[in-house]
Amino acid sequence: MSSDLEGSLLAHRAFVLLWFARLAGVAAGQMLMVAVGWQMYELTGSAWDLGLVGLLQFAPAVLLTLPAGHAIDRYHRARIVALCQGLQVLMAALLWAGSVFGWADRTLLLAISVGLGAVRALQMPAQQALTPSLVPEALLARALAASSAGLQAAVIAGPAIGGVVYVAGAGAVYATCAALFAVAALLCLAIRYEHVPPPAEPATWATLTAGLAFVWQRKVVLGAISLDLFAVLLGGATALLPMFAKDVLHVGPWGLGLLRSAPAAGALAMSLVLARWPVRRRTGPLLLGAVAVFGAAQLAFGLSTLLGLSLAALAVSGAADMVSVVIRQTLVQLETPDEMRGRVSAVNSVFIGASNQLGEFESGATAAWLGPVGSVVLGGVGTLMVAALWLKLFPALARRDALLPGR
Repeated sequence: MSSDLEGSLLAHRAFVLLWFARLAGVAAGQMLMVAVGWQMYELTGSAWDLGLVGLLQFAPAVLLTLPAGHAIDRYHRARIVALCQGLQVLMAALLWAGSVFGWADRTLLLAISVGLGAVRALQMPAQQALTPSLVPEALLARALAASSAGLQAAVIAGPAIGGVVYVAGAGAVYATCAALFAVAALLCLAIRYEHVPPPAEPATWATLTAGLAFVWQRKVVLGAISLDLFAVLLGGATALLPMFAKDVLHVGPWGLGLLRSAPAAGALAMSLVLARWPVRRRTGPLLLGAVAVFGAAQLAFGLSTLLGLSLAALAVSGAADMVSVVIRQTLVQLETPDEMRGRVSAVNSVFIGASNQLGEFESGATAAWLGPVGSVVLGGVGTLMVAALWLKLFPALARRDALLPGR
């Protein structure tokens, strides 16, 4: 990134505050999920329960998507994000108390998973819709790449730190998470931007479903977010990493932390490349190609029995996924007017949640049937098939050249 462009982004104080808030919040979330996953597997030894953690995070998103999008388009988005971070402070504190005083069990972990899913159904689309309000349109692609770089740095550091801190017990991890969520909440409360409340209107079915209608009518947007949905739904292996760490690669919590960090390491490297040389042309072919590389990397991870090779495969999958994320998010934000961004971001978040949390359930259920290796290998093949199929189903996306519409 050139110095003048760095200065341009850094000059936007609200964006910088959001960047650091996401850094703290994402690190805390990643540490939390490492602890929950390892604690659940220690308690039950069940692949099904690992998948159930993902399913229960996804279910609230389906129920809350429409009202969440409507709220985000009406109220101050930074304060919504701050509220969500504050609620996660309380959840981390509850997990800390349960772990320290000995009453943390499968039921508590599953109940917290539902709570996290409900909070993130509001937080994720609010964050997505907030960023375009903090920087000029000309800087949006670079801002999203810079945001992704910070996010991936947190995804690298969070699991690695969480795995190390877990040696002192799950309670130590949850206490650290609570502190980081609190920092994120305070930073979000300090964000200021021009928020003009829209005219009061009742929350009718038409206003609630406007985001769905918008996405359906714009096939490039529909193709981009549905591609991510099915690719990660089939190809994700995150929920099974405790099984790979313990039963396939024979490493402990520290190894699990490395495995969870590896995709983010690849994504961070790629986000720095994209911040310096943003994608401007051949965006459609690059998006489809990135998904195909992601699927091939997941296939390699599933077949690996060496920690080094597994980490390399996961890093490649993270780099490919970052290309997909930046292109998809930029396309969606630039194609969407500001007054619709909350509702469209809410729809996009359901697709992301389905690909991540529902994908974790799919992985756990398939692993209970085929074992972890069979589940990941089948998912990698499925992702390659999805990339080929979307080439035919969404020709406008496959031919898309410039990121900005009509340019």
